[in-house]
Amino acid sequence: MPAIPGKDDVDPVLAELDGRLVVLGTDADLAAVVVRLLRKSRLADVELGYVPAGPSAASRVWGLGSGDHAVDVAFTAATRPSTLVRDDQGGVLVGLGTVEPITGQVYCEDEQVLGGSALRLEVRPDPAAAPLREPTADPLSTDLDPATDGIHVVAVRRSLFGKQRTEAHGRAVQAGFRATTVVRDGVAHPRPATQWGWYRHTEDLALARP
Repeated sequence: MPAIPGKDDVDPVLAELDGRLVVLGTDADLAAVVVRLLRKSRLADVELGYVPAGPSAASRVWGLGSGDHAVDVAFTAATRPSTLVRDDQGGVLVGLGTVEPITGQVYCEDEQVLGGSALRLEVRPDPAAAPLREPTADPLSTDLDPATDGIHVVAVRRSLFGKQRTEAHGRAVQAGFRATTVVRDGVAHPRPATQWGWYRHTEDLALARP
């Protein structure tokens, strides 16, 4: 397998999949698999387990643990609807996204999280977010409410009393900033960015977790 699996690595596995798909690797590996599930429209029918091969923000977000405990969860725990966060660059976020350092404007829905400079911006899926309702085949149904949560964003600043955190929860985050590096799930975007957006997808992951 390459450092991060791509289409040619994941799609043949999905084509022959019979049962739960368990990913052993990094958060970036998990994100790469989720991207293929998304693009193949397999989010709804593939149960996903994750065994982190090292320190993992995704494991901390979803309470998966590590070592033998993570293996047990990945293979035997029931799957639960789990927020899928996408970005406007065509990627997904399964654990942690950062912009560091950052000078600019950041909004979570209508709430301003940052206006100025901060040590870093942290964006995570929110494990406390309400699961999305099951979609309906009836185009006139009003039973499916739009998501109002799903993302946890934190701006970390330095103050006279140490580090100050400004936090917000919502469905979408928009950020505009001086050119800097955006890191998603441990992998730096190859070019400096000046804006980034994250939003909750319209389907949840079926993730094995406690």
